[in-house]
Amino acid sequence: MAILGKLIKRGIQIGEKIDNQFDQIPPINHQRRVLRRLLRKAQHTTFGKYYGFKDILKSKPFIQAFQEQVPRYDYDTMHDRWWHMSLNKVDNVTWPGKVKYFALSSGTSGAPSKHIPITDDMTRAMRKAGLKTFLSLSNFDIAPDLFTKEMMMLGGTSDLLDQGGFYAGDLSGINASKPPFWLRPYYKPGARISRINEWDSRLAAITDKAPSWDIGYIVGIPSWLQLMMERIIDQYKLDTIHDIWPNLQVCVHGGVHFEPYKKGFERLMGKPLIYMDTYLASEGFIAFQERPETRAMRLLLHCGIFFEFIPFREEYFDEDGNPIGDPPVLSIDQVEEGENYALLLSTCAGAWRYAIGDTVQFTDKERSEIIITGRTKHYLSICGEHLSIDNMNQGIQAVERAFNLSIPEFTVAAVEDGNFFAHQWYIGTPRPEHVTEQQMAAVLDEALSAVNADYATERTSVLKDIRIQSLPIEVFYDYHRHHGRMGGQNKFPRVMKGQRLETWQDFLHKKGYAARST
Repeated sequence: MAILGKLIKRGIQIGEKIDNQFDQIPPINHQRRVLRRLLRKAQHTTFGKYYGFKDILKSKPFIQAFQEQVPRYDYDTMHDRWWHMSLNKVDNVTWPGKVKYFALSSGTSGAPSKHIPITDDMTRAMRKAGLKTFLSLSNFDIAPDLFTKEMMMLGGTSDLLDQGGFYAGDLSGINASKPPFWLRPYYKPGARISRINEWDSRLAAITDKAPSWDIGYIVGIPSWLQLMMERIIDQYKLDTIHDIWPNLQVCVHGGVHFEPYKKGFERLMGKPLIYMDTYLASEGFIAFQERPETRAMRLLLHCGIFFEFIPFREEYFDEDGNPIGDPPVLSIDQVEEGENYALLLSTCAGAWRYAIGDTVQFTDKERSEIIITGRTKHYLSICGEHLSIDNMNQGIQAVERAFNLSIPEFTVAAVEDGNFFAHQWYIGTPRPEHVTEQQMAAVLDEALSAVNADYATERTSVLKDIRIQSLPIEVFYDYHRHHGRMGGQNKFPRVMKGQRLETWQDFLHKKGYAARST
């Protein structure tokens, strides 16, 4: 097996070298090629005919013509004008052919029943992106034997809903229902267990089989991976997960910022893991961490997605995160490092100039590397503080360091405080008795002021208070369970607003956790 592992690693290194030579092409050249292919493929669809894709392809410059001819879309407008026809079994609507699969979006904002088309071309593009991610492991310090180990991919059920003409389910469940051929010998928990619909039953089956597997990689949303490992450790009375999976070396995660989960992970380990971040959304595989020396991820510029970027500034977005007026829309050659951008995607699944709802920031323009800074609707700015999810994570990390805590889940809401405002934080942590919520709030406040000048300014004027309520971490999972959102790609919202905040507060009240201020 050692010889086989070395051969596989050598093959991966050669593949990565070839891939890197391909990546020497300027990013905008990749993107022109991708957009041209998308337009050609979709020119005879209903959407392509309506917006004159054939004429756009003849235009110079055609990217500008595309932006002038095709409006920006969000999910609601894309669904109401176009995708509802695909859901009613009409072919060739926004992409050629019939859509056989729809991903039920389980993001942290909007309705949980969003249906995102998953076409055959998108499936191939995601497999290509997954292979590129696997190839990049040659950049990390891992032993050759790892390439012969099994991969635990913890996602949604592969028992998809038959909707009479198409199948619907969590994206991870759709992918698990038809893994690529090269992965099948290594894929765990395997086809039978992945088909179990109910999360707790599926987790029980994984736990029962865990001793028989030689897991080298774990892949999934951090919160559910942590629950899985805690369940296995508890059932077999282990000290760490490495007592049962001694060859576990790599954690490939995505969906949320990993930093809040890291302390919790480390307490479950007998030795350090290599962590690799990915940016896989229901709309496509967007980016992956290519290098161990940075937490930034490289955009996948030639895997079926054309990217556009709107500067995420106050003059271009309202307080609810919706674009206003006619904001500038940039292609990848026009972006700047350090600026926040709202992301638009045009994809081989028939999304066109589609606002995914995420904001990103370029850390290295030459490498096309980004970090996710938040959601357009999850910035907290009730009085001009412009607090991003990235800021929030940095603040939570400061609290973890100061008091040696693990805070895997949290959410925050803006509330009225007389004639002023306050931030109400709910954090999931087994709080030691000697640490008060006031002490945690003080550290959090100081950290946020250090990373965000707007926040620091507002704390001297309109933003009068910052409050923390610590809750058992089980409360957050119970909230998921109460709404049928356990497992898969489900994530807890980092910002609570409107009806969702009322629902959360009602849930806490029924659980006996009345809101209190510090």
